[in-house]
Amino acid sequence: MNTSTEKLTDYRLRVDQIPDTVEEILNEQERVELRRDIKQLLQERDAVLVAHYYVDAELQQLADETGGYVSDSLDMARFGHEADASTLVVCGVRFMGETAKILNPEKTVLMPTLEAECSLDLGCPPDAFSAFCDAHPDHIVVVYANTSAAVKARADWMVTSGSAVDVVKHLKAQGKKIIWAPDKYLGEYVEEQSGADMLIWQGSCVVHEEFKGRELLELKAQHPRAKVLVHPESPPSVIEIADVVGSTTGIIKAAQTLPDKEFIVATDKGIFHKMQQAAPGKVFIEAPTAGKGATCKSCAHCPWMAMNGLKSLASTLRLMNNEVQVDAAIIERAKLPIKRLLDFAEANKQKIYGAGDA
Repeated sequence: MNTSTEKLTDYRLRVDQIPDTVEEILNEQERVELRRDIKQLLQERDAVLVAHYYVDAELQQLADETGGYVSDSLDMARFGHEADASTLVVCGVRFMGETAKILNPEKTVLMPTLEAECSLDLGCPPDAFSAFCDAHPDHIVVVYANTSAAVKARADWMVTSGSAVDVVKHLKAQGKKIIWAPDKYLGEYVEEQSGADMLIWQGSCVVHEEFKGRELLELKAQHPRAKVLVHPESPPSVIEIADVVGSTTGIIKAAQTLPDKEFIVATDKGIFHKMQQAAPGKVFIEAPTAGKGATCKSCAHCPWMAMNGLKSLASTLRLMNNEVQVDAAIIERAKLPIKRLLDFAEANKQKIYGAGDA
């Protein structure tokens, strides 16, 4: 049984549930002073800064300059585990802070703001999802990394976008039926690639859902030599046009290794900072979203990621507040699906860390 034969609740957010993106307006002197203060506070607090590809480029630069790390959420948590620092400061969204806490329960995990959410996380409420799983006890529960600690604790497996197809193929070979959550577009892509029997939770990413197939074809006609790089959280009409469908890290690697000089990119534009570092001299173009006059509040950039800024980061380090708290019992249960993924990767000699999960 799959989504074509069973009606599922659509958990996409309404426009009024999505925060407005507010740019942090600072003059050059303020930026210099805040950067200096943050660097000093990181040393004083025995803290290391980890940042996601989608946050502001200045925060990514700070992480690189201070011995921190820029990557996807699982790899950020891995780096935090290996770092000597007693405090991790996670620039990203809440589920990323929770993932860091799950893998580093002995460390203090802080975020510039705890209000930075994720539409995929918000669109998969733990109680509703648990009830759905209970209604289908003959299914293996596979969840994407972009979920809360509580949802991970209910799952049998956690996957990244780079590992999802291989894991689901492995489960299909065992004759397993799958519950997939939360992103419906990634779920449909995995279902098509694996041929598995999947029940797909109807969540979506507010950024990737806005990319448009018809407009992408028009842009491609204007740039006929450009390769199209697409994240699998995008709608099918966009994925169909892609030259490469890949995770965040996969998209960066494609830009770096392909000989082409021009790329149209369908994922959060925060990734352009690392793409330009990895492939200097190449041209990156934002894939089209809903466009001018649309109700889209997240066109090519996550409004929750935009809540991370220099001011909030400095304040968090100064006050040592915005600590991520996860119940110990949930941590122990949530570790299990993550460990299954890591064990699977090791057994199959696959690289998971850095494989891109958002």
